[in-house]
Amino acid sequence: MDLNRESPRFQAVQQLLNTRLGFDRPQLDPALVSLIQAVREYGAAIASELQFPSSQDEEWRFTDISRLLGVNFQPATFPEETLKIDITPFILPEAANSRLVFVNGVYSPDLSDLSGVNLETVTHLLSGVVPEAKLNPYLGKQPGTQEVFTALNSASLQDGALVWIPANQVVETPIHVLFLSAENGEPALASPRTLVVAGANSSVTLVEQYVTISSCPAAPGITPYFSNAVTEVWLEDNAQVNHTRIQQEGQQSIHISKTAICQNRDSRYTLNGISLGAGLSRHTIDAIQQGEGTQTTLNGLTEITGKQCSDTHSSINHLYPNGSSNQLHKCIVDRNAHAIFNGKVFVPKAAQLTHAQQLNRNLILSDKAKVDTKPQLQITADNVKCSHGATVSQLEEEEVFYLQSRGLSQEASRHLLIDAFANDILSRIPLTSLQTTLAQCLSCRTHF
Repeated sequence: MDLNRESPRFQAVQQLLNTRLGFDRPQLDPALVSLIQAVREYGAAIASELQFPSSQDEEWRFTDISRLLGVNFQPATFPEETLKIDITPFILPEAANSRLVFVNGVYSPDLSDLSGVNLETVTHLLSGVVPEAKLNPYLGKQPGTQEVFTALNSASLQDGALVWIPANQVVETPIHVLFLSAENGEPALASPRTLVVAGANSSVTLVEQYVTISSCPAAPGITPYFSNAVTEVWLEDNAQVNHTRIQQEGQQSIHISKTAICQNRDSRYTLNGISLGAGLSRHTIDAIQQGEGTQTTLNGLTEITGKQCSDTHSSINHLYPNGSSNQLHKCIVDRNAHAIFNGKVFVPKAAQLTHAQQLNRNLILSDKAKVDTKPQLQITADNVKCSHGATVSQLEEEEVFYLQSRGLSQEASRHLLIDAFANDILSRIPLTSLQTTLAQCLSCRTHF
């Protein structure tokens, strides 16, 4: 695309971002600065030409983002005294010494602990550990950059988490990337960025977590804030990435995110996506299989209540033969909450012998809760095994009665059934401590 730097709209967006966010880091490698600036300019060019989506757009017709447009968000600032921030509730024992922490999208060395990992494996973009020549083929190169929110993230790129796994390296210790949102008295915009590159024959377990400093996604919050996150994941031949993503933003927040995955031959990618927080959230997942024998697994759990709205849009593109994908997304919807699921699986003619499964299961706990679900398959190959489906149901009174007949109260019986529904996803998270914490959080939020 021609950036057309003379365009008035481009100059307006660029001037706004430069004025408010700044980008003056003379101590950095000039080549790295040039690369990040190029990503910013490209994002600004895209953002200056695009309109915000509305209910008139098919991909957004169930998701009302008017609350986003009605607030004058200012770029989030980095708290001066980060040592006063207590991150104890978020520390994972399995990854206590491999923790990368960002506050309002800015790297915090005071809160991070990388003593248990190689600094060439886990760092931040501006560390300069990984040179520009290596980053250039990956940073901002995923398909889907011409979406308005992805472009805005790129346009405001200042720093980000970098997980770089060299070829033939197996990282035994899980890596924890923690993004904290700190309220500062006015509506704020943060743009977290994560880049994951897994070299050929490598393996890594990654936890990416978005939380509010209040530590509880049910907290009412003081002022609204907007977290606009982008994660790019690249898997080279025969690489393996087990990726757990937790979204626990505050109730006053808006969280819009994009996870883009590009997989080469025989690579294996698993995403365990858990969405609990934010008043309005949307997670877009785009996975592209660019080699034979590729495996993609998407496990998702959304639990919302009150007036929360949570939207999950996914797309899996099978481009080569002998690929497989398995997606299971579950939603627990209470009170006046609204859950949206739109999953697409594309199997073109070249992707023969593809095996793809997709299922969305929804549990409604209130008469006023709402679910919109749309699983989709687009297949032109003739030698494949593919299936998709969706269910929307309430707790079965017969099951509740059976548990009551065994001595449990009605409330305990309902909780047991809800926990069993959620545990199907939580049990797939590779960190036991995180399974326990999330199970407790779910139990608290679905208390009758």
